Amino acid sequence: MAKTPWVDKDECIGCELCVNNCPNVFRMDGDGKAECFDASGATEEEIQSEAIDACPVSCIHWQE
Repeated sequence: MAKTPWVDKDECIGCELCVNNCPNVFRMDGDGKAECFDASGATEEEIQSEAIDACPVSCIHWQE
């Protein structure tokens, strides 16, 4: 099974950086928190560099 990005919504500040950087992977939920809706919307490398590494509060993690 491939890795899937997971957002810790308790830590998410709703800055939308991951949504702006990887719009085919992340979106904002009804509570203004990021969520992964399509892990296949970008490569693992893009998700790592553009979302996980860029997140200002480090709330995005890999789930295997």
